[in-house]
Amino acid sequence: MKFIADFHIHSKYSRATSNAMDLENLDKWAKIKGIKVLGTGDFTHPEWFKNLKEKLEPVEAGLFKLKNSVSETRFLLTVEISCIYSKNNRVRRVHILIFAPSFTAVEKINAHLDWIGNLKADGRPILGLDAKELTKIVLDASEDCLVIPAHAWTPWFAIFGSKSGFDSIEECFDEYTKYIYAIETGLSSDPAMNWRLSALDKITLISNSDSHSLAKIGREANVFDTEISYPAIAEAIKTKDPSKFLYTVEFFPEEGKYHYDGHRVCGVSFHPSESKKYNNICPKCGKILTIGVLSRVEELADRPVGYRPENAIPFKSLIPLEEVIAGALGTLTGTKRGKEEYRNLIEKFGNEFKVLLEASFNDLERFTLPEIAESILKVREGKTNIEPGYDGVYGKIKIFSEDEQKISSKQKTLF
Repeated sequence: MKFIADFHIHSKYSRATSNAMDLENLDKWAKIKGIKVLGTGDFTHPEWFKNLKEKLEPVEAGLFKLKNSVSETRFLLTVEISCIYSKNNRVRRVHILIFAPSFTAVEKINAHLDWIGNLKADGRPILGLDAKELTKIVLDASEDCLVIPAHAWTPWFAIFGSKSGFDSIEECFDEYTKYIYAIETGLSSDPAMNWRLSALDKITLISNSDSHSLAKIGREANVFDTEISYPAIAEAIKTKDPSKFLYTVEFFPEEGKYHYDGHRVCGVSFHPSESKKYNNICPKCGKILTIGVLSRVEELADRPVGYRPENAIPFKSLIPLEEVIAGALGTLTGTKRGKEEYRNLIEKFGNEFKVLLEASFNDLERFTLPEIAESILKVREGKTNIEPGYDGVYGKIKIFSEDEQKISSKQKTLF
């Protein structure tokens, strides 16, 4: 069965996360987005884990649904751990995504980690624990768990991050490297960028939203064609089988907030070639630039831009529907008009992914404004203009060029 999964989200018990991120709302918004399997996030937090045990019931192997509900949304037990530790005379900050097949496995993991750090402090706990040791603890709890480096290229908290990461998976995980089957590409990189590293050829590239609010769920996701169960999903990820793992849904990486190098305080944003001219120093204040994902990929790559491995899982780049609508209307997201257009499209087509991926142009024209229909088509074709993000600042999207916007404005005035 073909379905869409987003494994990496956070609950209301994580810092800087919406208080609306509870199970009932997650279930509701999974349907709105078109997501069949949603990660629970934060299973190490005592209160959230209590919620999970009280409100979820097992259905297919390793998956859960809301109790006393006919909902088709399935939950998979996940958490993100922040490991901060010293290795080879450097401080490392690596975020790790964990999948677990059962409450029993989670209880074992939580019992062990509770001896190491304060699990109550944050839904994404910060632990002084080597990523390798975390992997050992997780796999001791259940060999069916998956350990996946999260947002692998983010400068500050990732396995390949420029500020505190490593140059290879082996350097991070040592003898446990053989248990690392996948990495999460993150918002500021896409599979094409990762394909430039031959060291990642055997690694499956997954994509998730890392959402802290309901509307952001599914901004990146994974599309499978398997039976709906934990073992089937895990097997598709482990084997990198393109008949079962069909493709990932991606941000345009320029939209991610660490794509370019830069210095947010000074408003300085550089392509890697420009950063080199300034020796990675901010020309305004003299401080070191935050080196972004594009530079870091270039540093580690052993292949040219455009290289595609034979066994590569395809991907499709999209922009979330709310942002597409806002761009077409020339407004910010969250306006009354934008919300009305969003609700109208969901009502007509069933969910957001059907609108973005499947709805025909003729049907879109029938049910929404011409400029919104055209915007969706342009995004599908990759015809976007994005001012790249840098140093924690998201990229700025322009679906229409200035000339196209002028023509559109004149037509509106005419009518």
